[in-house]
Amino acid sequence: MTCDLVLTGNVVLTDRVLEGGFVAISDGRVVAFGTGTAPAATESHDHGRALILPGAIDPHVHSRSQAGHEGFAGSTRSAVAGGVTTIVDMPYDDGDLISSAARVHAKIAEGEALARVDFALHGTCHPDEGPLRVAEMVGAGVAAFKFSTYGTHPVRFPRLPPQTLAACFAEIARFGLVAGVHNEDHEVVDAATAHVRAHGPADHRAHGLARPELAEVLAMAQVYEIGAATGCHAHVVHCSLGRGYDLASAYRGMGHRATVEACIHYLTLTEEDDVARLGGLAKINPPVRPRVEREKLWAHLAAGNVSLVSSDHVSWTLDRKNDPDILKNASGVPGLEVLLPLLVKGLTERGLPVTWAARLLAENPARHFRLTHRKGGIGIGRDGDIAVLAPKPRRYLAAESGHNAVDWSPYDGIELPWAVAATYQRGRMVFDGTRVLAEPGAGQFVRPLPGAPE
Repeated sequence: MTCDLVLTGNVVLTDRVLEGGFVAISDGRVVAFGTGTAPAATESHDHGRALILPGAIDPHVHSRSQAGHEGFAGSTRSAVAGGVTTIVDMPYDDGDLISSAARVHAKIAEGEALARVDFALHGTCHPDEGPLRVAEMVGAGVAAFKFSTYGTHPVRFPRLPPQTLAACFAEIARFGLVAGVHNEDHEVVDAATAHVRAHGPADHRAHGLARPELAEVLAMAQVYEIGAATGCHAHVVHCSLGRGYDLASAYRGMGHRATVEACIHYLTLTEEDDVARLGGLAKINPPVRPRVEREKLWAHLAAGNVSLVSSDHVSWTLDRKNDPDILKNASGVPGLEVLLPLLVKGLTERGLPVTWAARLLAENPARHFRLTHRKGGIGIGRDGDIAVLAPKPRRYLAAESGHNAVDWSPYDGIELPWAVAATYQRGRMVFDGTRVLAEPGAGQFVRPLPGAPE
């Protein structure tokens, strides 16, 4: 058998590393992997001591939050350069809430024209319609649903009250998909924000105090209770607090499908070190917490209580992030280009196996969104999506890479021991370590497997 492509290096599976291993790809799919003599191939790339990882799946991306700015072409350019081969895009697009089959189809068409990597989509429900359009969005191909317990904007990012959320969860449960929720209690945040406005402080601490820990855990308890009541897989799309992972673990212990996601910023940044230095550039909802919470999250990750890791990527232009009043800035940061290198850095520095990167950024999200027929860890029959991480220490500066829609990052200046040396999408090199080779439209829309949840 002569394959189309063979890659050699240290192959990272979900349970072990094959040192001096190989991955063979034909017709865009993995046909063999292992150690020893690799199959003959039309094309071979020897990556030496580099890590051969499954292409990352970022489950939490906002490509279209700022109209006329980043879009699929920009977000997926960052993804390619970061070894991310599939994004799952959020439904809160500026001027276009993705809450009907027509809007899902329109977004698919836009993604197929502009995305450089493969993509799946979240849908959501309009507060006035509740679960009315869930079935049609499932038919259109959404991989999950996203809601919020806090209303940032009544149209673009609305809050669903508990009774509406429960009705939506019950309908989603019929199709076996996941209901993910932004976890901040609306009333607690509004009251805390008013108090901070009236009494201070006016420095970087204002954001964390305006969105206190209680707001986050109260919302999580609501989400998991609604999941328990409806039989729906309840997922919290980001959690900054160790207490939140305790809650998720407790609900799983009671037999419920309750999962939780750690964004890379919560595993990397701290309030006292980074928010104090960066101000609005590090403003994220929920907020980046003190160092003690970051270390709790790593302890939960080591214990297996983190379901997914994501970037929560959004590339606001600098004018939306540099107001001296931190509360006036937009929330969110770009992260697609460094998601994988930052996670591997954190794992290796804490003595955790690099196989966790294959689980948290490939296998687990593929199962979560029912994409295992094509995506996940390296496996026979799955897409030949590969990220190559080479041991090349470097100081990250977003402006220098040229692969991002903005030239700032809260991760600027961080020393990364690993660099993405190549990215392959379905067996084709789309990043050579310097240049993004994938053109807009190279990505494919990926539908979830129908039927019961895994």
